[in-house]
Amino acid sequence: MPEIRVKICGLRTPADVAAAAAAGAAYAGFVFFPKSPRHLTLEAARDAALAAPPGLAKVALTVDADDAALDAIVEAVPIDMLQLHGHETPDRVAEVRARYGLPVMKAIGVADEGDLAAIFDYSTVADQLLIDAKPPRNAALPGGNGLSFDWRLVAQRRWLRPWMLAGGLTPENVAEAIRLTNARQVDVSSGVESAPGVKDASRMAAFVRAAVSAGGGGLPGGIPDLRAARR
Repeated sequence: MPEIRVKICGLRTPADVAAAAAAGAAYAGFVFFPKSPRHLTLEAARDAALAAPPGLAKVALTVDADDAALDAIVEAVPIDMLQLHGHETPDRVAEVRARYGLPVMKAIGVADEGDLAAIFDYSTVADQLLIDAKPPRNAALPGGNGLSFDWRLVAQRRWLRPWMLAGGLTPENVAEAIRLTNARQVDVSSGVESAPGVKDASRMAAFVRAAVSAGGGGLPGGIPDLRAARR
């Protein structure tokens, strides 16, 4: 059975990154969105990213960022992937991917069956998809709200691209989510925090253990092949 890969998002300090790596995470997510309690300055993000050991993929999460903002991130922070978590169109995703030459993960919010059509649209332009709970109307944050969606909506789906399950996952429910959806990648942020934006090393470790155990394998090794979907 393929191994489970875990992305821990919203890491803010070198100590967070070290704890995520020690737990066995495959991806480290850095948030560039001022409204989020996990938002980082370019300087703080660079310090955190430089703490990542080989084998930990560094992901920059942005929300409807323009070229100037993305330019600044890519120039200042050594990242491996861009995560677009706003209302970016498929054309914008393709444009970003071409401009920066980096793999792009597009987040898609799901609340009901009507939201599933977007999965195909973005599968044609993104390297990976992140399937998250759609935020409530007027929510300040597009993700990281600790909310889940009905996992049965994606339980039997055939995927054209590698994908990642997100939304309300915790050390207590991630095994059930994996068993129900057959996800091979999972993303967590608020579910491993002691307070908004404050990561808890013990919960990070517990989350990875639960996810890997549900997948029936040992801890993943080596940096994820971020471009595998495009070969």
